[in-house]
Amino acid sequence: MKIFRLIILILHVGILFLLLGSLLNAYVPPKIFPWFDLLSLGFPVLIILYIILTVFWVFSWKKRAFVFMLIGLPFINPVKRWVNFSTEKKESSGDIKIVSFNIKAGLMGKEEIQNYLKAQDADVILLQEDGGLEYPALKNYHRTQSNGFLTILTKHKLSNEKLIFSEDGGLPSGLQADIEINGRSYRFIDVYLYPFQFEKKMVKLNGNTEENEQKVKGVVKKLIPTFKIHQDQVKKIRTGIENSPYPVIIAGDFNSVPNSYEYYHLAEGLEDAFMTAGRGSATSFHDYKFPIRIDYVFSSKSLRATSYVVDRSVSISDHYPVIAEISLNGK
Repeated sequence: MKIFRLIILILHVGILFLLLGSLLNAYVPPKIFPWFDLLSLGFPVLIILYIILTVFWVFSWKKRAFVFMLIGLPFINPVKRWVNFSTEKKESSGDIKIVSFNIKAGLMGKEEIQNYLKAQDADVILLQEDGGLEYPALKNYHRTQSNGFLTILTKHKLSNEKLIFSEDGGLPSGLQADIEINGRSYRFIDVYLYPFQFEKKMVKLNGNTEENEQKVKGVVKKLIPTFKIHQDQVKKIRTGIENSPYPVIIAGDFNSVPNSYEYYHLAEGLEDAFMTAGRGSATSFHDYKFPIRIDYVFSSKSLRATSYVVDRSVSISDHYPVIAEISLNGK
């Protein structure tokens, strides 16, 4: 029994160090050490194992259970970025309604997407992978110029739109526009970081050990370069945030999970609407069975999210729409 407990202890400490490694994404960029960003993908599994092993020590009546519980406290906020079970009283509705949605170029139903967006009656709609679609059902909205990737639609006055490109000059990673609402201007940034370009068959494991090993290596070979591309894209988007003369709202498909380098640096100085007003799971990408949150809404701290919903009632894309209400009067 002592040997078994020693093995469990070593495993528990190992998982702890991996979890701590994921927190280092706040400080270490992918171009220096991309493996910390890789750890963020496994955070849900790691934290579940950590909790299970902590419970094991509790039932084993070992004092180390309290040590692991104490050390585990810094992971409360990282967990809440995935699953938020806060019981705070729901606030009144916000001043504006925002919808962020990766529509996958309308491949799962162009008409259905337009009908859905029209029914939401949002003040601002931020779309990713829009495929250059037209939106005849949204005639009362002002729209940014079509670029095939990102679109912002709004009922309010739209100005100063600008595409954000990373240093390699590749695909646009962001689209910023200033929108005047009730006499005040706000900067909206629609984000679409470089995709990993996975297919289900690439990540689906089977009983063949050798084949699975090759799949894992292939996935890692795609992940590492993408993390480095994201670093450049995040830098450019941060410039748009920091140079804004107005309060900022950024939303979109970040192709990055919570606790990643991308999350920490895009969220810096901003408020995560899900952590403020969301409840339950924030999983927004449903093409795989593994829980993945890659769609977000962040805002300046002078604003405040009053509600945040991942709308799982529709399956018209491989993403679920994210809907947030924002109070423009702050806290």
